[in-house]
Amino acid sequence: METLSILAIAVASGKAGYVYLSDGTLQDWGITVKAAKTGSDLVGFAQGLINDLRPDVVVTEDCGKGSRKGANTRRLIQSVAELASHNAVLDVAVPRLRRYPSKYEEAEALATSHPELAGYLPAKKRRIFDFEPRSMVLFEALALAEEVLQRPPPPRATPIG
Repeated sequence: METLSILAIAVASGKAGYVYLSDGTLQDWGITVKAAKTGSDLVGFAQGLINDLRPDVVVTEDCGKGSRKGANTRRLIQSVAELASHNAVLDVAVPRLRRYPSKYEEAEALATSHPELAGYLPAKKRRIFDFEPRSMVLFEALALAEEVLQRPPPPRATPIG
């Protein structure tokens, strides 16, 4: 079976995070605040990741019905999805499913299966008036990648001859 490499990019208010998995194993991850300011900055950042990591699949969030993302964040996500469609990768948009009571419980579960990210878990649960920890965007990206791993994209066509 062919090894599948996935680059998942998540965008939240004022930040973006990515995870890169190869054959289900976490290989690289990161957070950017600077590149999440404008669409062109984020597109440049994402194109650099695609050029360096050479993934088979680029995953973004499907901001359709039920999404809680703001208008600017939706535009940023759309710009990354459009960029992916112009590259030689399979671009996939998946809905952000709520499988846990909170993002924090989801992050703890994801850190259990990917202990490399355990150090990025928030020290304490956020109170309603606190800002969300910057590292939570990593777990959003990982949740998007896991969604593709659980429901893989169709196999790639192979050239004839």
